[in-house]
Amino acid sequence: MGKLINIDNGGTLTDICVIDGDQVHRTKTLTTPHDLSRCLFDGLAKASKAIYGKEDLIALITSTDHIRYSTTQGTNALIERKGPRLGIVLTGGLTAAALKADGKAAELFDAVMGDRVTTLDLKLKDADFDMAAIKAINALSSAGANRVIVAHGGADRSEQETRIKNLLLRKFPQHLLGAVPILYTHEVVEDDNDVRRTWTAIFNAFLHPAMERFLYNAEHKLRTNKAQNPLLIFRNDGNSARVAKTIALKTYSSGPRGGMEGARAIAAHYGFKHLVSMDVGGTTTDIGEVRDGAVRSESRGLVEGVQVSFPLSDVHSVGVGGSSIIKVVDGHIKVGPQSVGSAPGPACFGLGGTEATITDAFLVQGLLDPASFFGGDLNIDLERARSVVQEKIAKPLNLSVEAAAAAMEKAWVEKVAASLKEFTRIEKDTVLAAFGGAGPFVVCKVAEAAGISRVLIPGLAAVFSAFGLGFSDIGHQYEAPLRQRDAAGLKACLADLNDQAERGMYAEGFALSDCVIENSLLVTAKNVDERRPLANGALPSGLPSDALLSISVSATRKLPHPKLKGSFGKKKAEAVSKVKRKVGGQEIALFRVEDQKAGASAAGPAVLEEAYFTGRIDAGWSFEVNDSGDILLSRS
Repeated sequence: MGKLINIDNGGTLTDICVIDGDQVHRTKTLTTPHDLSRCLFDGLAKASKAIYGKEDLIALITSTDHIRYSTTQGTNALIERKGPRLGIVLTGGLTAAALKADGKAAELFDAVMGDRVTTLDLKLKDADFDMAAIKAINALSSAGANRVIVAHGGADRSEQETRIKNLLLRKFPQHLLGAVPILYTHEVVEDDNDVRRTWTAIFNAFLHPAMERFLYNAEHKLRTNKAQNPLLIFRNDGNSARVAKTIALKTYSSGPRGGMEGARAIAAHYGFKHLVSMDVGGTTTDIGEVRDGAVRSESRGLVEGVQVSFPLSDVHSVGVGGSSIIKVVDGHIKVGPQSVGSAPGPACFGLGGTEATITDAFLVQGLLDPASFFGGDLNIDLERARSVVQEKIAKPLNLSVEAAAAAMEKAWVEKVAASLKEFTRIEKDTVLAAFGGAGPFVVCKVAEAAGISRVLIPGLAAVFSAFGLGFSDIGHQYEAPLRQRDAAGLKACLADLNDQAERGMYAEGFALSDCVIENSLLVTAKNVDERRPLANGALPSGLPSDALLSISVSATRKLPHPKLKGSFGKKKAEAVSKVKRKVGGQEIALFRVEDQKAGASAAGPAVLEEAYFTGRIDAGWSFEVNDSGDILLSRS
């Protein structure tokens, strides 16, 4: 078995994990938003040096079986509302008002669509219909739309959207320069719910251009470097697939879902019944939940609070991270959602950033050390951090730089903790898993504010989402409405879905006989979805007569998964601290994680640090490092 490479591309940093049997090699590199393939190959080159002692990209790639890639670019794009200008043509019974039925949907529709909305009367005939369709597309293009969705409301959506498609292909041939891409909702997903299906197409159109350009470019470069197999995209449903077999919407929040796969594995390993995860990157904090071994998810997922047709894990992305812009608005500190990303980055990076971030605040406080930050590979500038905190926060609030940095931390902590409490019910046995490069920073303060008394920092916390991709397999799920509610209708629907699954897995390079097949029934009654297994290929009895039924077939080709080890509480040893660090004016012990033996423990106040993360352990908290490098924090 060859190596498995997992890559998690974030808005600020890109993480790489190379799994080689029982060994895991990891590294990080700055994300290059102008060319995402550059940071991908920079990271692979760094990983090859860690493995071979020198850069040897070809050796690494040719010895690798699969490369799995996830990204938060789609999540960040929606949070920051950065994407193509969309337009929409509505027909049948579908209206803009229906698409904007609640506050979240209305705000999002106005942000991505604006007033680029038109309707087309399908009762028009011949030349009148042709002229009306041409005018509709021209009007949207003139209004600035560079991508158009055609959405029909009604059971005859396939026929009506196909009628419009055939006309527009004649009038606006795709080979012409400047032709506006047009997306038809029935081609994205078969869903009887017109609003949900249309929003699915809107999100997909918004995310598609950036994902397509980068992913095909990256795959091409990997092939020129002798990659053995196509690049695999890790999706929000927890599986991976080729670029050519993945739609853009399923890349939404795929990075955070990687963290959830790791969280599910680690919760099972340590026997945590309720694990809430906090993945803090540069742009967002992604919050998820594992309860009784299952990742919290929805049969019809939510994107920015708007329901879509596909199942998605329920990960809540909050616009607060290590690179989130912190500023004073009307005399109060505001955190995010805008981020400086990696370019220009926090002011202390010295890359041209002029906005204050929590990274600058922690450098001012002394929590971060310029000599050890980012493994010593990234120089950070204390004077730049002090200057930006003074100018952007201290001066408007009439505070000292140190007091301003403390106020920034307080606001940052409050926003993260409030998001945790809003997302789930905190219970006595709740454990908070803190990962991502910024997850451990001040996790004790976040946990206290959220009412949580135990925190797990995985040994691979800084690259945990990339590591979590290692628990995914190659798979696809196919779904279709059940039109005929009897044995014959079910048999025909399953046969069609199995044909799709066979073609899909063949395109991945596997026979369907080599895959695990699962059939299920989705029952939607009174706007409530319930997924049930299909035992022996038969419909269950007692189905509500007014329920909408959909059949799902999933096909999965299993890949090797990492093996977890380690335990807590069996052996205690005094943690070793060789130096102290002045944090917030107080000298406290600094514990390097790599210097600690299994069972090493100590009480706060202290600083825990390894190559790619730093965490402050506050008074009233203690930590234990186990034999796998995982760290358990407990509040007295």
